[in-house]
Amino acid sequence: MVLLRALTRTTRMIRHAPRLAEALTADSDVLLDAPDERLAPALRAAAHGDHGPAAKLLAASREAAEWENRDRYVLGLTAFARRRPEWLTQWRAEAPLDPDVALLRAELAMRRGWESPARATLLREVAPLVAVAADAAPRDPVPWRIALDHARGAGASYAVFDELWAEAVRRSPHHYGCHAAALQYLSATWYGSHRGCFDFAERAAADALPGSLVQALPVRAAFAFLQDPGGGGSGGGSAGASAAVPTERLDAAADRAIALSDAYERADPYPAEVRNLLAYVLVRLGRPADALEQLRLIGPYATSFPWNLLSGDPLGHFLEVRDGVRLQVAAMTPLRRRIGLRRPGPP
Repeated sequence: MVLLRALTRTTRMIRHAPRLAEALTADSDVLLDAPDERLAPALRAAAHGDHGPAAKLLAASREAAEWENRDRYVLGLTAFARRRPEWLTQWRAEAPLDPDVALLRAELAMRRGWESPARATLLREVAPLVAVAADAAPRDPVPWRIALDHARGAGASYAVFDELWAEAVRRSPHHYGCHAAALQYLSATWYGSHRGCFDFAERAAADALPGSLVQALPVRAAFAFLQDPGGGGSGGGSAGASAAVPTERLDAAADRAIALSDAYERADPYPAEVRNLLAYVLVRLGRPADALEQLRLIGPYATSFPWNLLSGDPLGHFLEVRDGVRLQVAAMTPLRRRIGLRRPGPP
């Protein structure tokens, strides 16, 4: 009987796996943290020492109050500046009071501080830079996202966190970056609990506008729970700890994020990080068919998060998980059933 089941699974994989592969973006076309059509030219120019396109991009996002895009562009430009800082150094020399220069400097210093063995000392030096960035652009919530990240690393009290959070939501009540930073502070890994983390995430998602990335906040809380061995998410926690977040709550978080993902076109870079995170959570929840659909919708846009927390080779790990899910779904699909995934058309 065991042999028969094994042969059946193998036959199903042979039959269905190639068709499922046709529905996914080819491995060779998948990129890690690929920039969108607005950020890519700025990065190319920066590679040649020209900060002009980056300056125009950030200025436009600030003037148009495109806070979600602005935050992503700051992260992308900062990551590039860590390897190639010359263009930012030149920009600062030419425009030392530019609010966008101040923002990039604060983010860059904060990221360097987080990754240094001398984190506590370096993060103390970041606070004045964050204050300068906040003062330079009073409407911008992104400096307050940096401040919330800084508060977590510096061990700030709940009173300080509450003050920073109030400043962030006063500028943008539904800014995803600020919500994600606050959620990390409130997580069981840092200064809160899984239950409190879910409460915060679910309230925020309930208040968020349709299509807002904040709708995915509960799935970030689910990810934090699943990554915590003490929370029961990795198979080693106690029954009491696991009961703190029922499976129904985890599945509801995933379902909310699926609904958000469905609001966007396939291969849209805007929700790419949410879809990558959602795919991982669905795999962990034992929902491979749903996970495979998110992997199809991701298209070529693999993101470092969450895969960089699981492997030193995030892109390789993403592709390995994707292939494993594909084979699992193929093995589960009856021989005579047609595969439901759509082939990847033009984005």
